[in-house]
Amino acid sequence: MPVELWLVPAALAAEAAIGYPSWLYARIAHPVVWIGALIAGCERRWNDPARTDFARRVLGIVTALLVCGLAAAAGYVVQAGAERISFGWLIVVLVATTGLAQRSLYTHVRDVLRPLQSQDLQQARAAVSHIVGRDTTGLSLTGIAAAALESLAESFNDGIVAPAFWFAIGGLPGLFAYKALNTADSVIGHREPRWRMFGWTAARADDLANLLPARIAGSLLVLAGGGRGASIMLRDAPKHASPNVGWLEAVMAAVLVVQLGGPASYEGNVHERPVFGNGPGPDAGDLARGMRIYVRACGLLWLAALAAFAIGSTWPR
Repeated sequence: MPVELWLVPAALAAEAAIGYPSWLYARIAHPVVWIGALIAGCERRWNDPARTDFARRVLGIVTALLVCGLAAAAGYVVQAGAERISFGWLIVVLVATTGLAQRSLYTHVRDVLRPLQSQDLQQARAAVSHIVGRDTTGLSLTGIAAAALESLAESFNDGIVAPAFWFAIGGLPGLFAYKALNTADSVIGHREPRWRMFGWTAARADDLANLLPARIAGSLLVLAGGGRGASIMLRDAPKHASPNVGWLEAVMAAVLVVQLGGPASYEGNVHERPVFGNGPGPDAGDLARGMRIYVRACGLLWLAALAAFAIGSTWPR
């Protein structure tokens, strides 16, 4: 159920301008929170360790299909209804902003940068804990900056490029299905024994949904960084276990000439992770530069969306 391509840059612009209002979140939370609650409920009910691995994997498939199907159906109902009324495009644009995260990502990373610049590590650790899953209580200044930059790079794809891509391809159904799948990967798509079987489908399907968007996002970051880092991105991206995340973290390390990745603690367990880039560990100044690159990359995405609309409008119908 595609949309007119001009709605993609319109939605990006609207989300950057208004974000998701805090008063609305306080009253009804956010659609991603609703999806996460549904996934968590399915996991509690169906991911019973007493079941066989096969049964847990099948029920994980059912969970992924259920949440993505419900999300796509909701998107279809909203878009089909909007298309029947005057100014329905405005409803589509405003609803689409709930699947994008330019403004909120910028705000969350800025909230890490400000205390980091004033050497308030306690406040910086608290702020970065809202955007990363690793343990943050013992992070140094360099560790905080690295965690924020890694999250900024990965979320540029997951929260902005990929949702915009699937909105362009499949309208609100495509956008909502992607957000449901990406949320499922975040909630249950882990390698630990508890989730390995149940979350396998969500993790693999999310990898597939992000294959092209992640490479688009990496290319935009290279361009936003002045064209530097493409060779390091190509060299280091395959180091990551994910077929997509490495492209994003590697390019952020490359354009800033810093080192990202390396060991990180999750729930008290140290995970060995690949190292990206050739430079030193990042500091507050590098995080500020990373945010500027992120803003430029968002601008390039807007231009790419406008170019796609301009090209698409010349095609015969």
